[in-house]
Amino acid sequence: MTLRPIVRFGDPVLVTPTTPVTKFDRHTEALVKDLLDTVDAPGRAGVAATQIGVGLRVFSYNVEGRIGYVINPELTELSEETQDGEEGCLSIPRLWYPTRRAMRAVVTGVDLRNEPVTVSGEGLMARALQHETQHLDGVLYIERLTPELRKQALRDIRRSDWFMPQEEPRPAGPLPSAFGGIG
Repeated sequence: MTLRPIVRFGDPVLVTPTTPVTKFDRHTEALVKDLLDTVDAPGRAGVAATQIGVGLRVFSYNVEGRIGYVINPELTELSEETQDGEEGCLSIPRLWYPTRRAMRAVVTGVDLRNEPVTVSGEGLMARALQHETQHLDGVLYIERLTPELRKQALRDIRRSDWFMPQEEPRPAGPLPSAFGGIG
């Protein structure tokens, strides 16, 4: 069993759109196994590959006894009926905000044999399918919040005990003389 650590808000992998899986080999199988092992921990409804630092289009889910995965998922159907509720994210731990989602969602993709799969659900399953697919698009749920609530969420994140801002990358080589550096 491989329970992978979860990448936290601030890591660029979380806001970078993923690459579709094109090779269905032992590496893809290992990724799916890790995602299934990682989502199997208590309190987890879904884990996207980006949340374990992998930029491939795969997620796992664990909702109300339904456990599985989808490779190259696409949201293909969202109901007009919506649901409101508190939503959280493993990459933004211990912070929950009211988030509107479609009440019913359908995701299509493929399995490890590159065979078509369809996963659908209502309520929490619909929320998880939307949340995880959007992770793979580089979209975090806090981007769906109202502007005021999003500002509050970002303040809460900065004040949290787990947030570590990413350092700005330093330029390679010596600094140019315009920066007062010695060449």
